[in-house]
Amino acid sequence: MIRALAFLFCLVVTPLAAEEVVAGLSRDEVRITANFDGSDILIYGAVKRNAPAATEPMEVIITVSGPAQTVNVRKKDWRLGIWVNTSAVEVDEAPSFYAVASSGALRDVLTRTEDLRHRISIPRAIRSVGAPSTVENAAEFTDALIRIRTANNLYQKLDHSVKLYDQTLFSTTIDLPANLVEGPYDTRIFLVRGGVVVDDYETVINVNKVGLERWIYDLAHQRPLIYGLLSLFIAIVAGWGASAIFRYIRF
Repeated sequence: MIRALAFLFCLVVTPLAAEEVVAGLSRDEVRITANFDGSDILIYGAVKRNAPAATEPMEVIITVSGPAQTVNVRKKDWRLGIWVNTSAVEVDEAPSFYAVASSGALRDVLTRTEDLRHRISIPRAIRSVGAPSTVENAAEFTDALIRIRTANNLYQKLDHSVKLYDQTLFSTTIDLPANLVEGPYDTRIFLVRGGVVVDDYETVINVNKVGLERWIYDLAHQRPLIYGLLSLFIAIVAGWGASAIFRYIRF
């Protein structure tokens, strides 16, 4: 009886969320085929309100995160005329792909405290806590990882890319590159007012290999001996065929 009264009391004193995200995707599955060269996902939605909208402007932030991986980042130095690895840091958890799109500049629409709580920005999405004590400036290794993956379009910071209509409707497009890792891609949508997250929504985009790409991947991981022999056979046939063609052209 006491528990029931306490539950009812919580319902009375806890207000319903004034604003909630209602969202959808143009597609919730991406298929990687042999000729896959990338794709794009339209993410759209609206704000459901139980009360009049606040006077403070609303902002929307959308993130798409690929499967997390452990990454070894190595630093090379020029020693005795050659490049050698001098130090390394293991990044405990880094998304294989990460895009963060916002209706404004991310640094202006989100406080650092909220970024730390929800791990929204690219640096916050990466977890690196196991740097050796002998390595100085371990943060430089994380910065290097971000720089390399940004150059390969695997990390994307997309300020002002979320279109917001009448403080109610929103949409954005996330470009997925060709070099995707297979697995679930967590998609999050945040409503922000005054730099604080007032509501969030989560869904998943599944990225899977299909067709010939799926068959080759499964063969390489489940039947490595057969995969190696088949690769060797194809190389021999290709070499013999090229040699025969050149001999024919020569004579």
